[in-house]
Amino acid sequence: MFPLILLYVVLTIIRPQDYVPGLDAVPILPVVLLLAFAAWTVSKEKTFEAPQFVILPAFLLVLMFSQVTNGWTGGAIDELARFGPVVVAFFVFGASCGTQKRVKVAMSVFVVCAAVLALHGVEQAQLGVGWTGIPIGEGNRIQYVGIFNDPNDLGLLFAATFPMAVFLGRKGAGALRPVWLAAALLLLYGTYLTNSRGAMLAILVVAGCYVWYRKGMIVAGVLGVFGLAAMKLLSSRMDELDAGEESAAGRVDAWYSGLEMFRENPLFGVGPGNFTEYNELTAHNSFVLILAETGFVGFVLWLAFVCYGFIMMLRIVRHQRPKDADPTVEAAWTTERQMALSLLLSLCGMFAAAFFLSRSYMVVLYLIAAMVAGYYVGARRRWPDLPVYRLSDGGWRWVPMGAGGVFALFVLVAVLLRTT
Repeated sequence: MFPLILLYVVLTIIRPQDYVPGLDAVPILPVVLLLAFAAWTVSKEKTFEAPQFVILPAFLLVLMFSQVTNGWTGGAIDELARFGPVVVAFFVFGASCGTQKRVKVAMSVFVVCAAVLALHGVEQAQLGVGWTGIPIGEGNRIQYVGIFNDPNDLGLLFAATFPMAVFLGRKGAGALRPVWLAAALLLLYGTYLTNSRGAMLAILVVAGCYVWYRKGMIVAGVLGVFGLAAMKLLSSRMDELDAGEESAAGRVDAWYSGLEMFRENPLFGVGPGNFTEYNELTAHNSFVLILAETGFVGFVLWLAFVCYGFIMMLRIVRHQRPKDADPTVEAAWTTERQMALSLLLSLCGMFAAAFFLSRSYMVVLYLIAAMVAGYYVGARRRWPDLPVYRLSDGGWRWVPMGAGGVFALFVLVAVLLRTT
């Protein structure tokens, strides 16, 4: 099961089937996922212990029902075919990431795949075209094939995998430490080559959260100001980071349109994929997109799905255990916290970028979320004093929290509209 789902990750990110002649005639990605799912069904490693394993199938049902409520009954089948594989991949990958060793292997695969895409971008920047045959994009922004054809998607991947590379290159990593640190630098350079404002801000958020954890909020805030100034010097597009700038103003208008769609269809939204039927531009915000397309019901489920990952990693990072006389146990707990911090920073980078991109249904997002959920289930087995999270224990709180999230989006858009 684990090798098969890792192969699925590789094919999802590197995507040789999109540019190697002959591979496009074979449904290699669905076949590998089907084989991994078949292995999962007979595996003893199946787990449903994290709330995300309940929330994501419920979210799929909302996607299907949303299409029906908008007058397209056949759309439910289309949503099952489109998002169903994402749910399957989440279950299989989550069940596969229950040990520290497997999480390290999974991180390694993500980092290597992201580094390959970054190297492709370096080749594009130097030669004007990469080995896939894809030329460099408008404004000399690197791009890849398939789901990473947009430079912003590349930037999101780099921001999410950068903390993993740093973790793998930590002290005590052995002979491969320089390799992982070099990969981290390559991902930073790749982010620069994407010239994606969202990705650069995501990297800044990752760095700021780490400094906040190590040195406190004030130091993080001061360094964040300097970091933002440095990014404005490095990128012409960062220099245009202003609500009144044409591109930014267009995004704010799209957010406003998304909120109007929600007001007209508050329960189940306008239907997945239908945002651009009502507005010329996509939402450019994953949270607004979910709210507009799936309504309050879908937004609450998606918010809970996202937030549980953050809560779980924060719990491990902040958890205080009594000192153990066995140095092996202490070393294992130290590694546990470092790994949790790395995954927490990955979530910070990924969703910071997603706040400026319409990537609510992107499979890579759910694969990383699966790693987080599976890792926490495994951590609880290793450290039984960690808390159990169940929807039955206060799950109703996500409803007022969702309402608060909607209110915050309305306030944010109202403020930004006044500044344009």
